[in-house]
Amino acid sequence: MQLESHFTTLKTMRQNIEPMSEAIIDPDIRVAQTLPSEFYTDEKYFSKQMEELTRSLQFAGHRSEFTSDMTPISHLESILGQPTLRTMNESEAFLLSNVCTHRGMILCQESRDGKSIQCPYHGRTFHRDGRLKHMPGFADVRNFPAQSDDLPRLKLSEWFGFEFASVSDVVDIETMMQPVTQRMDWWLENLHLKHDPSRDREWNIDANWILYVDNYLEGFHIPFVHPELNNALASDGYSTECFDNAVLQIGLANDADDVYFEIPEGSIDAGKRVAAYYWWLYPNLMMNIYPWGVSMNIIIPTSVNTTTVLFRSYVQKPELLDKGAGSLLDKVELQDQFVVEGCMRGLQSKLYQRGRYSPTHEKGVHQFHMNLTKEKGKKESPRI
Repeated sequence: MQLESHFTTLKTMRQNIEPMSEAIIDPDIRVAQTLPSEFYTDEKYFSKQMEELTRSLQFAGHRSEFTSDMTPISHLESILGQPTLRTMNESEAFLLSNVCTHRGMILCQESRDGKSIQCPYHGRTFHRDGRLKHMPGFADVRNFPAQSDDLPRLKLSEWFGFEFASVSDVVDIETMMQPVTQRMDWWLENLHLKHDPSRDREWNIDANWILYVDNYLEGFHIPFVHPELNNALASDGYSTECFDNAVLQIGLANDADDVYFEIPEGSIDAGKRVAAYYWWLYPNLMMNIYPWGVSMNIIIPTSVNTTTVLFRSYVQKPELLDKGAGSLLDKVELQDQFVVEGCMRGLQSKLYQRGRYSPTHEKGVHQFHMNLTKEKGKKESPRI
């Protein structure tokens, strides 16, 4: 009877959930409940989340990794639903549709150099800024070429060498990156990063993408899941700060002999032995800043219960790569995958619906869940 009563209670809770209501997550973390399990397991929620991702700014890469005239950016297709091609001419970079305007053929399958873009199917040729250049066999076609024969452009924004793509103007790059810019102006002033492809990783995880973000947004689990990382960080030196569409977690070095930033006087963090700045930027980007450089984590939802995570490393001080909190990335990742996949299994249990937050340790998760369920203006950004 006790088990039947539990099932009845859970059924009532599910019936009382108003989809996409602002009331799903209480703003007061002390009384709030976590996301209902349906947000991680139900296809209808996943579809709405993907609609939101397609309207957000997405990380494309760093200018140091774009060494060819034409570079297809495959991971953007998975998120934006649009094959994309980054091109460069003598003075400017462009982000174009990678689909030929003749019959829909993919134009570039891999990076290459050249003065123009030629379709491998029927030879339609474009300038590197997307304008139609030449099309054989079309001499008798009326009203040709038209504007629709040019390659559509996506918005490409740059922030200190990092490039972001979007199909809308909902969020501008300055607004998105403002918390980082204000907090770390001293670091940005002397930034000279270079992409290190040997450190690129692609991880395929059997879990919903939200779970991966949840796990990232709290250090509560570090002593239990990451013993090596726990030894590198001060036990009382992990803090979380929340912004409108970002969360910052700061890890302090365990002792004075460890690797940490040299932060100038006048900065809010001056005098602290900061080993790592862990920035999450809504909805699916993690920017981990270490004394050696930056590790970008790009979260790509591939289905309601699978996720691909890309690691991209941009190095400034290679001599520090194997030291401190930023030296254990692969091991920490595998440890995280173990708990995230375990949670995915657990969330499919009929005996679990939702939990509670630790006001001390899970402020970042609470902020993310509020962002995820917030009612938004229909024109500016559809609700998810």
